[in-house]
Amino acid sequence: MIPAVSSVTKRADERAVPSGAWPAEDWRRELRCAVTDSSELLRLLDLDENDPRATVDERFPLRVPRPFVARMKRGDWADPLLRQVLPTRLETLDVQGYGADPLQEAAAEITPGVLKKYAGRTLLLPTGACAVHCRYCFRRHFPYQSGAPSLTAVREDAGTREVILSGGDPLLLTDARLKTLVADIEAIGHVVRLRLHTRLPVVIPQRVTAALVDLLTTSRLRVVVVLHSNHGNEIDADCRRAFAALKGVTLLNQSVLLHGVNDDAATLAELSERLFDAGVLPYYLHMPDAVAGTAHFDVSATRAAAIHRDLTARLPGYLVPKLVREVPGGTAKTVLDAAALGAWPSAPCP
Repeated sequence: MIPAVSSVTKRADERAVPSGAWPAEDWRRELRCAVTDSSELLRLLDLDENDPRATVDERFPLRVPRPFVARMKRGDWADPLLRQVLPTRLETLDVQGYGADPLQEAAAEITPGVLKKYAGRTLLLPTGACAVHCRYCFRRHFPYQSGAPSLTAVREDAGTREVILSGGDPLLLTDARLKTLVADIEAIGHVVRLRLHTRLPVVIPQRVTAALVDLLTTSRLRVVVVLHSNHGNEIDADCRRAFAALKGVTLLNQSVLLHGVNDDAATLAELSERLFDAGVLPYYLHMPDAVAGTAHFDVSATRAAAIHRDLTARLPGYLVPKLVREVPGGTAKTVLDAAALGAWPSAPCP
């Protein structure tokens, strides 16, 4: 593990971890100090910034918070956390079958920032910003709109029981803006659940402030927070502190199966164990979406099924995430089973 990379971040395993949440200024400072230059990131990790394995893709620039950098291993190009955030020349390749909107989300957008994909749930995209730019991001080409999405469609659809906040990352909204948005959703009587999909408690655990904890634990809505972690090395003491502060909120995790990051059962089993020890239940293991610039992360459906069978043999059932793929126009995520496997095209990468 690398030592502190700035005055902002200390190694979590070198200090006592107090209970409770962080003051609001901590996460904002970490966000401002995020690494946005590939050369700086490589220097911090004792890697050659002139190495041809790295490049800069101006269409989707690098951004990675320093608390996440602090969990990477020095001198290791294959570090699984580094591979998730470092731009490479493979992103510039034009691969047949990979496009800007493989999930056809443009067709599901009923008003700007409001998507209707599944019955009973309405998806809001209140921001297009993220604290970390994951290189496999399925919305890296999404045409985000500015301004808060309208809740009119939610109010008019009595069948909407659950509102999902995604993005971008909804926890990049300030506590005050998030409180206003949640209050507006709470005022819609037929909505009973609020789900937030976020990477922030993993990459900047300091985002879990006292105000955020109060908001999520006192809402009249049943709140579910779906975290996004792909590798056990992402879960450190500060993450565990953040998760513990959200006691009373249902915490789930979704991962993406990524070639060279977590495409083996032992790695995924360790992730599930660490998550559960920290109070988070493994939920989904996503097959990568066919997004332009991400083909090098893909794993064939046949291999994915074999990995998942191995994972199932290693863990109790409640620690095994469902292996799924999103199919455009589907009524739900498609679970990978023998029938679905025959209908899925093979991926171009091993």
